[in-house]
Amino acid sequence: MASENNRENEIKNMTTNVETVIGSGKFILETGEMAKQSDGAVIVRCGDTVVLATAVAEKREKEGMSFFPLTIDYQEKAYAAGKIPGGFFKREGRPSEKEVLTSRLIDRPVRPLFPEGFNSETQGIASVLSYGDENISDVLGIVGMSAALTISDIPFDGPIGAARVGYKDGEIIINPTLAEVEGLDLNLIVAGTEKHIIMVEGGAMEVSEATMLEAIDRAHEEIKKLCRLQNELREKVGKPKRELKPAAKDEALEQRVKEFSFERIKEAIKIPDKLKRQDAMNAIRNEAVEKLNDQADDKTREISDAFEEIEYRLVRDMILNENRRADGRTPDEVRPIYGKVGFLPRTHGSALFVRGETQALCATTLGTADDEQKIDALEGESFKSFMLHYNFPPFSVGEVKFLRAPGRREIGHGALAERAIKNILPSKEQFPYTIRIVSDILESNGSSSMATVCGAILSLMDAGVPIKAPVAGIAMGLVVEGDRHVVLTDILGLEDHLGDMDFKVTGTENGITAFQMDVKTSGVSRAIMEQALEKARIGRLHILGKIKETLEAPRENLSPHAPRIYTMMIKPDKIREVIGTGGKVIRGIIEETGVKIDIDDTGLVNIASVDEASALKAKEIILGIVAEAELNKVYKGKVVRITDFGAFLEILPGVDGLLHISQISNKRVNKVTDVLQEGDEIDVKVIEIDRQGRVRLSRKELLKGEGDGS
Repeated sequence: MASENNRENEIKNMTTNVETVIGSGKFILETGEMAKQSDGAVIVRCGDTVVLATAVAEKREKEGMSFFPLTIDYQEKAYAAGKIPGGFFKREGRPSEKEVLTSRLIDRPVRPLFPEGFNSETQGIASVLSYGDENISDVLGIVGMSAALTISDIPFDGPIGAARVGYKDGEIIINPTLAEVEGLDLNLIVAGTEKHIIMVEGGAMEVSEATMLEAIDRAHEEIKKLCRLQNELREKVGKPKRELKPAAKDEALEQRVKEFSFERIKEAIKIPDKLKRQDAMNAIRNEAVEKLNDQADDKTREISDAFEEIEYRLVRDMILNENRRADGRTPDEVRPIYGKVGFLPRTHGSALFVRGETQALCATTLGTADDEQKIDALEGESFKSFMLHYNFPPFSVGEVKFLRAPGRREIGHGALAERAIKNILPSKEQFPYTIRIVSDILESNGSSSMATVCGAILSLMDAGVPIKAPVAGIAMGLVVEGDRHVVLTDILGLEDHLGDMDFKVTGTENGITAFQMDVKTSGVSRAIMEQALEKARIGRLHILGKIKETLEAPRENLSPHAPRIYTMMIKPDKIREVIGTGGKVIRGIIEETGVKIDIDDTGLVNIASVDEASALKAKEIILGIVAEAELNKVYKGKVVRITDFGAFLEILPGVDGLLHISQISNKRVNKVTDVLQEGDEIDVKVIEIDRQGRVRLSRKELLKGEGDGS
C-alpha cells in the first residue's frame, strides 16, 4: 500500500501545469502524466473540453525527400461527449469531414515552422478526450500540438497560439461558445507566433476589410499570451532540441549547373503557357542531368535541387526587380476571364468558369428535405441542406493517377467554397430546397478553389436560386526578400509554389464572406495583410463585373427538370390526420399523385414534384383533409348516417355535421327518410359550431322562398 502511494505521489510530482486566461476561459497546459513515451505530450483544458496532443519524430532522417514528411491527425472520441458511435461496428470509423478539416487546420500553421533541412518523418495526433459546449476543441488542438512540439526534442521554430474570434453588433468575442456562434457576422480561427500571423480561416456575413483586420488584431493579443504560456512550460520541462546537421553542399556542382542552365531557365520561366513552360523547364533539367551527372556517383538529386534553387531565385527576382510575372502580367493584373451557363440540358443549373488556365465546371442540383445530409457529431445531430463538393481529377494538371475518394485537399477546398457561398443563400422559408453543387476542375493553374466559388455562383443563378448577391473569390500571393515585398493578385500555381503566402478572399460587392490565409515563412506583418486585403477587394470587384456580364441575376424560373416545392401550413393537431394510422393516408396521397411530401413538427408541409399538376393535386387533397367547417358557409354534404332526429352529413373529409329534422325543409318533415337517404348529396349551410367543435347544419336556410324543394 505504501509503495502504491509513493508511485501516485511520484506521478503527481512529475506533472507540470501552467495556465492563463484567454477571453473568458481559463487555458491549462499539463504534461508529465500521459503519453510519456512520445517525444512530446500535452493535455490542454478549457472548461469541460480536454484535448491530448502528442508529437513523435523518427530518429533517422529520410533521404532524398522533396517535402517535409509531416502528418497531423485530429480525432474525436465518441466517449468525449458521452456517446456511442452509430453503425454496425459501434466504434469510430474513417475520419469525418470535420476531423479532416481540423487536421488541416492544425497542420497549416505548424508546418512552416519546422527548420529547413529537418527531414525526419514526424507525426502529431490531437485527440479530443472530453467535449464541452466551449466550441474550442480545434483551437485546443492547435495550441496543444504547438506545446507538444515546443517541449519535445523535435526541431521547431514555435511556439504558436490560436484563437477563434467572433464579431456581432460591433463587438468582438474571443472563443465564442456553441450558443454564441449562431448569428455571428464573423467567425474566424487565427493562428500565429508572438510576432506574426501565420494562418487565418473563417467565414463572414459581408464584413468590411477593416472589421476583418480588427478581429485578427484582437485574436493576436490572445495568441501572444498562449505563446508566452508555452514558453513558460518549455522552461520547466522542455527537452534539448536535436542537433541539425546541415546537408553537405557540392558548391562546384551547383556552379556547373548554374553555368549550364541559368540563362536558359531565365528565358523558359517567361513562357506564358503553363504546359509549354513546364516542358521547356523539364527539357533543360533532363539535359543538365544527362551532361553533368557522374555515372559512378549518381548526382541526379543534387542537380535537381540546384536547378530548382535557380528557378526559385529567378522567378522571385523577376517579380521584385522587374514587376513582371511568369505569364507576363503585372503584380496587380487578373488573368482573362470568361464564363458560360445553361449548357448542360438535364442539370438544374450549370456553369463553366475560366480564369487563365484554370477551369471549373459547376453543376447545381435542387432536392427536397429527403436529400439533406445528416451530421452526427460530438455537438449533436444536425441536418445540412447546402453542400458543395470539389473534385480535382488528375487530367486537370496533365497527370495520370488512380481515381480515389476525395483527399484532404479536395475536402478543404470544397469547405472553403461552401463557406464563401453559404451566407448569401436564401432562407429555407424563402426557398425550401436542399442544394448541392459539384465543382469539377477541368484545368488547373492556380486558384481552383476561387474559380469554384465563381462557377458555383453562376450555376446557382442559372438554376434560379434567389441568392442575396453574387460572390467572387480571388487568391493573393506574396514575395518577400528582406525589406522588399510584392503582393500578387490572382496567383499562378508556380507563384503559389515559389511564393511566401497563399491568401484567399471571397465576397460580394458589400464585403467579405470567407477568408483563408497560409504563410510559408514565419508570418506576415499587419501592413502586408492590409495591403493584400485592399488589392484583393479591387480584384474581387473586377471578377464580380465579369460574372455579371455572363449572367446578371438569378433566372426567374427553375429548370423544367427541377422539383417544384409547394409549402403550406397546417395546424399541428392535424398532422396525425394527414399522416394517418401507420402512415396510411400520406402513403396513399404519394401513390396517387407521385409527389414527395415532408411534414415537420410545426405543421410546415413541403410538397415536391417535377409535375406541377401532381403537386397541386396533392396540395388539394391535404387541404381537404385538414379543412375545418366555417360558420355561415355553404357546403355540398353527403348523407352518411340517418337517425330519428336527423341526418349526419360529411361536408369535408373527416368533418361531419348534424342536419336536424327541423332543418331539413321549410315544411314539416315527419320522417327523415321521407326526404333523405344515405348517399344523397345536398347543399347545406353551417349555422353553428359549438365549443367542442360540433357542427350544426341547415338546409331550410337555403330553401327560404323556394317552396318545399324536397
